[in-house]
Amino acid sequence: MKDDSGSHAPKNFLVPFVLLCLKDWNMHGYRLIQTLIDMGFSTIDQGNVYRTLRKLEKENLISSTWDTSEGGPAKRIYSITEYGEQYLSACAGSFAHYQKMLGTFFNMYTNAFFPFTNIQDSNKTTQTTKPSHSAE
Repeated sequence: MKDDSGSHAPKNFLVPFVLLCLKDWNMHGYRLIQTLIDMGFSTIDQGNVYRTLRKLEKENLISSTWDTSEGGPAKRIYSITEYGEQYLSACAGSFAHYQKMLGTFFNMYTNAFFPFTNIQDSNKTTQTTKPSHSAE
């Protein structure tokens, strides 16, 4: 039986993070960009984020409304749709699969290049868990 759990992986790594940001909070583009930076995106092309938001809205993964409640220019506030939440759930499943694969990769990598690390760690554990014999 073929395992296709990784077949729904997002082509754009930014998309699931945008959807995750919008899962519990509605926010405007600038705040969204700041949140993505806080999540670890070190360099973000703001134009690309706004293009991605328009694309996600066309694909019905998010929706937007204009907020004119504050002074200054109106801001577009983005929200995730039900379809977007389904897509986000599929991404999470794919990421879980990839996380397992990466765990296997790093275990093999560590054992290949640092084969004695696990033995030393195992010996420390064995030494600290041996029962002590006391005279009665």
